[in-house]
Amino acid sequence: MTSRPETGTRVVVVGFGPAAHRLIENLARRGFPGRITVFGEEPRPAYDRVALTSYLQGRSAEDLTCPVPDGVTLRLGRRVAGIDRVNRTVVTDAGQAEPYDVLVLATGSAPFVPPVPGRDLPGCFVYRTIDDLDAIREAAGRAGSGVVVGGGLLGLEAADALRGLGLGTHIVEMGDRLMPRQVDEGGGAVLRGHVEALGLTVHTGTGVRAIEPGPDGRAARLVTSQGGAIEAGVVVFSAGIRPRDELARHCGLDVGERGGIVVDAGMRTSDEHVYAVGECALAGGIVYGLAGPCFTQAEVAADRIMGGTASFEGADVSTRLKLLGVEVAQFGAMSGALDVTYLDPVAGVYKKLFVSDDAMTLLGGICVGDATPYDTLLPFVGKALPGSPSDLLFPGAGATIEVPDDAQVCSCNNVSKGRVRTAVAEAGLTDVQGVKDCTRAGTTCGSCVPMLRRILAESGVDVGRGLCEHFALSRAELFEIVLVRGITTFSRLVAEHGTGRGCDVCKPVVASILASLGNGHILDGEQAALQDTNDHFLANIQKNGTYSVVPRVPGGEITPDKLIVIGEVARDFGLYTKITGGQRIDLLGARVEQLPAVWARLVAAGFESGHAYGKALRTVKSCVGSTWCRYGVQDSAGLAVALELRYRGLRSPHKLKAAVSGCARECAEARSKDFGIIATERGWNLYVGGNGGFTPRHADLLVADLPADELVRVIDRFLMFYVRTADRLQRTSAWIEGLEGGLDHLRAVVLDDSLGICADLEAQMERHVASYVDEWRAAIEDPDKLRRFVSFVNAPGTPDPSIVFETERDQIRPVPVVLEGVRV
Repeated sequence: MTSRPETGTRVVVVGFGPAAHRLIENLARRGFPGRITVFGEEPRPAYDRVALTSYLQGRSAEDLTCPVPDGVTLRLGRRVAGIDRVNRTVVTDAGQAEPYDVLVLATGSAPFVPPVPGRDLPGCFVYRTIDDLDAIREAAGRAGSGVVVGGGLLGLEAADALRGLGLGTHIVEMGDRLMPRQVDEGGGAVLRGHVEALGLTVHTGTGVRAIEPGPDGRAARLVTSQGGAIEAGVVVFSAGIRPRDELARHCGLDVGERGGIVVDAGMRTSDEHVYAVGECALAGGIVYGLAGPCFTQAEVAADRIMGGTASFEGADVSTRLKLLGVEVAQFGAMSGALDVTYLDPVAGVYKKLFVSDDAMTLLGGICVGDATPYDTLLPFVGKALPGSPSDLLFPGAGATIEVPDDAQVCSCNNVSKGRVRTAVAEAGLTDVQGVKDCTRAGTTCGSCVPMLRRILAESGVDVGRGLCEHFALSRAELFEIVLVRGITTFSRLVAEHGTGRGCDVCKPVVASILASLGNGHILDGEQAALQDTNDHFLANIQKNGTYSVVPRVPGGEITPDKLIVIGEVARDFGLYTKITGGQRIDLLGARVEQLPAVWARLVAAGFESGHAYGKALRTVKSCVGSTWCRYGVQDSAGLAVALELRYRGLRSPHKLKAAVSGCARECAEARSKDFGIIATERGWNLYVGGNGGFTPRHADLLVADLPADELVRVIDRFLMFYVRTADRLQRTSAWIEGLEGGLDHLRAVVLDDSLGICADLEAQMERHVASYVDEWRAAIEDPDKLRRFVSFVNAPGTPDPSIVFETERDQIRPVPVVLEGVRV
């Protein structure tokens, strides 16, 4: 189209992946006046395929789904079987016809599966859709090992997924190295070392001869081109992709010799009424398989449909990734007249720059193990080097280099540094999230986030690190001051290192710091006045003003006698009871003056505080493990009880949740916790930084196959390092993401003792364990503490019978309730 579309113009989009979504989003944003109809083969709307692996790590399909603009008609679960270009209609496999004025083909690509015997056996998969991942997860439950065929970018993602599902994982790659398109021989060797160090087995220069079935008819082993065999109950093919251009071929559109729908600079095919975008399009002789170029193509096509003149002139295919915990980056050309190489085989770091024959122009580069130079050097590809090539390879060397405004900082969404700077200035942005919301930079792969932080700093944005108006220091700095100087009161801390009298921000933070360092009962002396509402009464306040009672039940194990006591207490005090997701029993609805009496009964029966009210360890959830389960390989229940008793009462910047699973089936959901442990045949895998809250995040593997005693030492270090350095109300997930160096830095600190503090961290934890006292037992044994548990200060005894306490809802609901059409 060369003019703005008329009202009623019909756009039909075939395929509903990320590129198609970007197209319709752009049309809607520009006020397209006609009707948009989208056909998608999958039964769900478009979703973020870049983050597909996170679906196996705890994110839901809804988390990944892209919002559909208003006014778009979706035909999901429908496959278009043919195109009638004469009558301008598409026809589905069910025989339904849909007319169009403009047709956009966004059919994407299909995984290439080598034509080997057995490739169709149950247990063989591709790694492309959410349905594929569901099938892989189900098959992994009955398998012990898996093989990924293909060692490219997606192959390593798939290998990470199989490893995360608890399978012994092999990677089979035809080429002589992993990721042959992104790294050279030296980079491939370093990458292989990282991958094998994680327990994966790599087979390079190896093809597949056949997949052989087991007695049940499912895939059981992979036979290599050399005649060897690899046991595998799951086989994932990730050996490349092929453009899905069959619709174009059948209706006579021009296609490339090796596939792909030929398009011009405006993304128009050989038919002026038909466009193609994404991985099915052949633009300038190239089929692009990265998100950034595909999004740009969609934006160009949308502009042309709206009567614009935008052109697709090719795209930067530089990439910065983190696969299996290893940073890999490639930018510009992978060759040049001269190159400068840095190799540290001990640290597993490989960096290479390619420069012109006069050493003045940067042509490209490769980084494995440390991608720090990427952000600084990417904008200078094809331009004069901003410094000495050897100097630019090292961390921090690019900190003072001025990146030009026309440099692209987000290749996924084609965002320049100048655009970010303008957004910061005009919209008054003060943080990375604001930049993401305003410009889209950093919203796809996230590799440009460090550069966004740098641009904010260069723009004069000072987000401040002070805790509040009374302390110019961060929580971590205050923690170190309290620790080193032996400060035991808020008044001394604010007098010596702050101003004023404090507020509802800094007081609870300091109270938590003091409690973390074993400063006695939180309701003793001056500390009592620092606590927030929940800690003030050692209970969570509910929305109707009553409080919760949550006894600790380590590992979810409880005796019949204790169950009876909980039932009797709930009955006698009229409390609502609920089994929690953390294997405990909530008793809700207690008035404040009832709390001591309730807890006196519970303490006498052997219960102690569950700290549901505190920024402290909540629970260590557990499956039954090898004690009862036929799949269990370790005693998860026993370990969960031991860990909960060890870390009970540990005050921290935010609440802590943990879990222990007795096998790779993960019934305790350990990878959604702040720290989670999964049993293996050789010991325990430790995952950290999970979060099931407002921003769900799956935990990352910190270390594998630890014996129990070493596991406890590492957890001690991890927890105390978090307690010492995290910000106020910062969960472990956000803390790890905010660490300079992220998970790699955390490993260096708690595993390699890079800061020389592991002995101190362990000693700190031992002091906590030795000094633990149950807060509720201490409260009911101290008359001074009991005086605070009154509903009315002028009526400290039984409340006036004329005062009625309303309950929010009855424990037993005899009247049927309808929730969104579901009878309860």
